[in-house]
Amino acid sequence: MEQIPLPSPVHYELILQLLEKQTMIAVSQNPELRNQVNQLIITMRKAAVQQKRLEEICQTSSTVVDHRWSLNHHAEKAITPD
Repeated sequence: MEQIPLPSPVHYELILQLLEKQTMIAVSQNPELRNQVNQLIITMRKAAVQQKRLEEICQTSSTVVDHRWSLNHHAEKAITPD
């Protein structure tokens, strides 16, 4: 069965929470920066939705999604440093 590596959904949640709860507050007094952060939040939400669609397509095509937690994670096991 074919496997496709994708970021774990928690990565999107972490980034979105950081942007919404900390970055947005830090730029609240600067309309230009606030707009840029807002656009970034929108883009991240779109990326999360797009990945969800990809996962649904994989499910219907018998392709296994392998959620990765890091770049050192491989299909069978995570590589740990020596």
